[in-house]
Amino acid sequence: GSRLIACTCIEVLMDRLHDTKNASVVLKCLFTMHIIISRGSLILKDQLSVYPSFGGRNFLNLSMFRDESGPERWVLSSWVRWYAAIVEQNLKISRLLGHHLCSSFVAANSKGEEDKVLQLLNRDLFEEVDVLVEFVQVICEFPDSLHLQRNNLIYEIVRLVSEDYRSVQREISIRVMELGERIPGMSYSELTQLLGNLKRFESCKERLYLMFVNKNRNDALWELVGETRSKAVEMIKQKGEIKLLKMGNPNASNELTQFKFNSGGEFEYFDSAALTVSAIA
Repeated sequence: GSRLIACTCIEVLMDRLHDTKNASVVLKCLFTMHIIISRGSLILKDQLSVYPSFGGRNFLNLSMFRDESGPERWVLSSWVRWYAAIVEQNLKISRLLGHHLCSSFVAANSKGEEDKVLQLLNRDLFEEVDVLVEFVQVICEFPDSLHLQRNNLIYEIVRLVSEDYRSVQREISIRVMELGERIPGMSYSELTQLLGNLKRFESCKERLYLMFVNKNRNDALWELVGETRSKAVEMIKQKGEIKLLKMGNPNASNELTQFKFNSGGEFEYFDSAALTVSAIA
């Protein structure tokens, strides 16, 4: 039936991917996989999603790929390694969110996605944001040979990744907006986790601009992230700038290390010496 045909197609694609050392052929295989993820039929997407049954990072086994047949192929090899990580992360996101990154899906189901996010626990929201930001970080690991975008295949690959990033922006925006509303009720550890994710995302800004030039700028998202980070920092200040954290020594219950949270949302280490206190309020 259709499922058997789809399964065979994916197996043939994977066999071709791993049976060649030609960087151009590998890129074409990865591009075909990416097209399936973005625009393929549900049955093909399902077969591709379950193919890496063991899951995990680098299931495509291309992180060490090298085509040493010539200088140009050697440069293309870096694009293979980067693009394989993009496809892997794409599938990882689809398993976590329950749908593939696809602009048409997000646009057609934005209200349903927002309603789903409202029902998530903080820890689940943090997990989703973490994976989405990780995808952005993988994008930012693109090879320095951006001039190769004059190559038609590389150009199409970057264009498809750009579409994914547009979807990721939407996914991140929905979740950051919801987390921002929950800041008053967050614990100290949740606030620091939120800040960590936001700062990781903000650290990608320059590389994203370099990759996509002025495409997908989405200034509103960066403003939302900045405002949410400021709210989180302010809430931490309200909870107290100085935290006394117990050292891990079980035999020294009064040994504490002092930290301060600065205005930039980062910890400042004060003193490694033990502080003796009689009680903690």
